[in-house]
Amino acid sequence: MKASKLKEKQLIGTTDLVDFPDLGLCDVPAKVDTGAFTSALHCKDVEVIQEGAKTRLSFYIIDPSHPLPKRIYSDNFTKKMVRNSFGHAEMRYVIKTKIILFGRIIKTEFTLADRERMRNPVLLGRKLLRNRFIVDVSLKNLSFQARRKQA
Repeated sequence: MKASKLKEKQLIGTTDLVDFPDLGLCDVPAKVDTGAFTSALHCKDVEVIQEGAKTRLSFYIIDPSHPLPKRIYSDNFTKKMVRNSFGHAEMRYVIKTKIILFGRIIKTEFTLADRERMRNPVLLGRKLLRNRFIVDVSLKNLSFQARRKQA
């Protein structure tokens, strides 16, 4: 492969604080997980609702750093089979949304999952990381630190 075709990859640590502009959330704790294929977002009360001729997905985003759960609606969703952190296959709803890392807006898929027993409400998987980031497990919050330096 020619050097001109190689994209420069950004260094990312094991955790970071990320923003979801479409969901109105900032500084949400996220864990980088190279073992997970798809990224995941901690949600509760996920349900499909019918509003006239429209079918929408309704869910509450749960994040301990944002005290009130935020109800979100999505018209663009699918369902897919994924393996959870315990290795069990389960059906999950999937939404596409934007995430901001290192000042870059990235549109990607997030499965909606109950991550209550997990330390971080967001998990960043390989599909998001691939061809964009190199993970250094000895580092943390690099995107957040870069944003603070710019401010």
